[in-house]
Amino acid sequence: MFVRTSSDPTPRPNSLHELGMTSASNPIVSLNEFTYKKGTEIYGEKEPAQYVYQVKSGAVRSYKLLPDGRRQIGAFGLVGDIFGLENGDEHRFTAEAIVDTIVRLIKRQSLEMVAERDAMVARNLLTMTTNNLQHAEDHMLLLGRKTSLERVAAFLLEMDKRLTAAGVIALPMSRRDIADYLGLTLETVSRALSRLHEFGTIGFVGNTQRQIVLLDRHKLARLDLQG
Repeated sequence: MFVRTSSDPTPRPNSLHELGMTSASNPIVSLNEFTYKKGTEIYGEKEPAQYVYQVKSGAVRSYKLLPDGRRQIGAFGLVGDIFGLENGDEHRFTAEAIVDTIVRLIKRQSLEMVAERDAMVARNLLTMTTNNLQHAEDHMLLLGRKTSLERVAAFLLEMDKRLTAAGVIALPMSRRDIADYLGLTLETVSRALSRLHEFGTIGFVGNTQRQIVLLDRHKLARLDLQG
């Protein structure tokens, strides 16, 4: 599934700082860039976890297909996010480009070798693993305890922290993606967004309604805290 963005087949040496990692020794590693068209699989569930990835542009969804055919999205990878960092030897989720996306990637073995020699890189990896675990725990609580309106409110607050530019949340994902992330139906997500709009909590920009302005963050936060 790799599509190189450059015709030069030689890997380009780069600093780990480009991967968002601090390093005492600033080691030179091989970071490659690949581009994926909208809807293209980056890696599949149970495939060998040979690389660690970072979103340079675009967005990524990580999901599982349930036995009944439904899709459960576990996380969204946005610009700057690192994904595909696994505890085991295989990927637990499938990763797919939501829109045309460019990712950086580094061989997991190379990163682990650097971490063995560089305590700062090792701490970076531990922090990433801890953050992934915390996100998984928060997501589990969201799916298990909150009402549909509270879930959508929590999602908007999450995207507000990660996506807002010039006061507007520009969502790369569709409402179907949001529904599969929150464990809701498409219709329920649409109703919840309409209710939040009626409450004066959010506003829409443009016809697609993927650009959202949070008009009352405090009210959204109160909804989120009810779960």
